[in-house]
Amino acid sequence: MSDIAIIGIGMHPFGRHDLSGLEQGAVAARRAMADAGVEWKDVQYAFGGSAAAGNADTMVSALGLTGLPFINVANGCATGGSSLMSAYNALKAGAADVVMAIGFDKHPRGAFDPNPADFGLGKWYGDTGLMLTTQFFGLKIQRYMYEHGITASTLAKVSAKAFRNGSKNENAWRRKPLSEEEILNAPMLSNPLTQYMFCNPGEGGVALVLTRADLVHRFKGKPVYLKSATLRSRPYGSFEVFNPWLSPDRGDSPSVAAARAAFEQAGVAPGELSLAQIQDTECGAEVMHMAETGLCADGEQEDMIQFGETEIDGRLPINTDGGCLANGEPIGASGLRQVYENVLQLRGDAGVRQVPNNPKVGFTHVYGAPGISACTVLAV
Repeated sequence: MSDIAIIGIGMHPFGRHDLSGLEQGAVAARRAMADAGVEWKDVQYAFGGSAAAGNADTMVSALGLTGLPFINVANGCATGGSSLMSAYNALKAGAADVVMAIGFDKHPRGAFDPNPADFGLGKWYGDTGLMLTTQFFGLKIQRYMYEHGITASTLAKVSAKAFRNGSKNENAWRRKPLSEEEILNAPMLSNPLTQYMFCNPGEGGVALVLTRADLVHRFKGKPVYLKSATLRSRPYGSFEVFNPWLSPDRGDSPSVAAARAAFEQAGVAPGELSLAQIQDTECGAEVMHMAETGLCADGEQEDMIQFGETEIDGRLPINTDGGCLANGEPIGASGLRQVYENVLQLRGDAGVRQVPNNPKVGFTHVYGAPGISACTVLAV
């Protein structure tokens, strides 16, 4: 079976905009098609999602009424990763030759405010305050820091790196670098996480055009190969956001299984990576997900981050575009933003934030409520 290639990428900048979420998605779609050298009539299948900006399939009113199958995808913050995996599977199954994965969103200001009933939980769970994810993640990283020797300085370094990288990204929302001192001294939201250690709900759109590797000669876009696309839900014993109980028998996060499957499917080991994009809803998530995805052992993050190994010019650059911390979190688009960034980097087109030494292999990881993780491995 032929490999799958990404031949076109497009993005509407993240942040706050006058356009609707759907319009931002349409901008991203047109840019991805222009990058690939295709028109909307050439796209034979589409998968897309949005949490707060309407059904993605209604985008056909802006792009054209061609009759293509367009399937709406909803999977929390893993919506973009789920759309991409669906596109990957459609191509592998021979359902189409040209497929689009698209995600966009437009969230109101303030923290995400989900309804417990939407996640099978009683009203009591919201009354405890744990539907507010800032509190859940504060508790989770606090325990992880205690168990594995992670310091507050390391959390601040993760955020400082994100804003520094975001300042080099024309599509990022937060473009102002912040020092570690500014981050540590910002208002405390959920101990140990301060204001600038969390991402913000935001807006933006990303689209990718994919085809089979044996067809890339038909298109103008420089191909980057999607070696794997995997997704896993939470296993027994994992403790995840919007999970009201904890088993005495602890199990792995879904990120462990999703990453392992992605590496196995691609035939790539974590040590072969040139760069990685890791879900960083808050800076502690980046730290924990580094170990969960097999990029290091628990506790090794402390030295890796303190010694600059995850910087753009480090041994394993992580979140080179600024991640969710600098870009914000439009739920439908975040997982695709990570892939967009890896494609840019592997093409050598990332400009001032380009990873040196001609990167060859990239990894992405996205995590969403109530315990969904999607991962990819890309290569040139």
